[in-house]
Order: sequence, then structure tokens, then C-alpha cells
Amino acid sequence: MPEEPVWFPREEILTFEEITRIARIAIGEGVAKLRVTGGEPLLRRGIVDLVASLAALPGVRDLSLTTNGVLLAPLAADLARVGLRRVNVSLDTLDRERFRRLTGRDRLASVVEGLAAARGAGLSPVKINAVLLRGENEGEAIDLVRFGREEGYEVRFIEFMPLENDRSWEIGRVVTGASVRRRIASVWPVARDPEEDPHAPASRFLFEDGGGAVGFIDSVTAPFCSACSRIRVASDGRFRVCLYDDRETDLRAALRGGATDAAIASLMRDALLRKGRGGALEILESRTALPLTRTMHQIGG
Repeated sequence: MPEEPVWFPREEILTFEEITRIARIAIGEGVAKLRVTGGEPLLRRGIVDLVASLAALPGVRDLSLTTNGVLLAPLAADLARVGLRRVNVSLDTLDRERFRRLTGRDRLASVVEGLAAARGAGLSPVKINAVLLRGENEGEAIDLVRFGREEGYEVRFIEFMPLENDRSWEIGRVVTGASVRRRIASVWPVARDPEEDPHAPASRFLFEDGGGAVGFIDSVTAPFCSACSRIRVASDGRFRVCLYDDRETDLRAALRGGATDAAIASLMRDALLRKGRGGALEILESRTALPLTRTMHQIGG
């Protein structure tokens, strides 16, 4: 996140009714899993009402939320009550000073409290998304996994992707998933989860002692573009078929212009048919970041 994010005017972001309508249309086209993300979704006033509306849609098999965790503690119980099933919380360090330096905010205690509240509310699994940076927090892999094992959270290590706000990405800062796996396995032996979802971005490993699981999203060193089935709608109604693809379809204009459900579904199908082989592959080959117009805080994970 930038230190001072630029806020969209209210009229430029989708209403809850528009978000729910897009979700309903997508479900009619075969989508079965929904994720509420951001930006930071818990900043949106009335977020519990949106989650309730999405959970009530026929055909939703899974409803999850990705958050930085700062505002999660007071909302976790209500979110679980209206139908949220699981949550992912971004947490890259357990060191207070490093957390403040990485995020620009001294809110580590709030995130830890949010994790505990999510667990207490019955959201399951509670996952931690961690990004390790070479020369910064790469030594915390074992501490993060130990914290997850002790508290009942599943840690997922995500390779540093070239979608950051300050354009500081370079291949030398990436801590590879393979190296983290080796480090963890030297302390707690792991085995590949035989029931992992082949379309999920994370490869999942089970601890052989029964102490839970750990996941790896090796999006830079082992892109999973060919198996990726995710689509995204940004808060302003732009439809994206890939994090790295700046070709967007304006669903907000269609919604507010009186388009039928069938017409909106056709716009989404046309966008998917234009999808290429995956931008992550181009990054891997060029070893440099692509000049994207949006960064991760604007697109969502």
C-alpha cells in the first residue's frame, strides 16, 4: 500500500447491489467460489451486509475474504454469522518494528488479535499469507510456521510478485518457494497433500507429525498460469482475467447503461476468450517487471 492511498469517489465504485449482481451472473456461468478482497475490504462500510448478500446466492460453494487483519477482530463473529467460511490474513513478520517498517503502521497487535478472533468465530481454515523478501524478513519462515502450528493457522508463502506500489521488484529480492520448503522440511518433515485442488494457486504440504499444513504460491519461479481459473472484478467494476493483464472490461458502464444479464455474461466470456498464456510467464522470461497501470492494492489477491 502507498503511505497515503488515493480514494475513489463513492460514485466510481460498485454498489453492493452491483457487486452481487455480477456475482450472480458469474455463478450462472459456472463460478462456484467467491472471494472478497481489496484494497482492504474491511474498510468498506457495511461489509457484513455485502458478505450476507453473496452468501445467500444459490450456487455459492465457498465464500472467503482476504484482509490485512487490522479491522478483523470486531467483525469476525458477524462475518461468520452471515455466511463467511474462511479468511486469509496478510502477515509478513512477527517482529513489531519490522511490521511497522514494512507496512508503515504499528498495528501488529491488531492483526494478531484479528487472527484469534477469526479462529474463535469458527472461520476455517484461517490462513496467513506471507511474502518473504531477501535481505528483509527471509529469516522469519520458521518463526511464522511455528506460530501457525501453535495457533492453528495455515501459513502460505507467496513469492514476491512484481505488482508492488513502489516499483521496487527485482528478481534478486525473490525468496523462492523451493528454498523455503527445504528450510521448513529440515525442521518439520512434510509431504505433498494428495487431495490438493489442482486449480488452486498454492501447492499444499502436510506436516508428517499431524501439525497442520503449509502452502506455497511460487508465482515467479513456477508460474501456474495454465491451471489458473481465477477472474477478478475491481472495486470500480473493471473485469480482469489475469493479475498481469491490463486489458480490462468495464462492467460498471454496462451495469449502469441498462445491459441485460446475458449481455454482461457475454462481456465476461469475450474477455476470457482473449486471455493469453499468462503474464507471469513473460516476467519469468524477461526477469523484469511489466509496466502495469494497477498495483496489487488496487487489484486484489
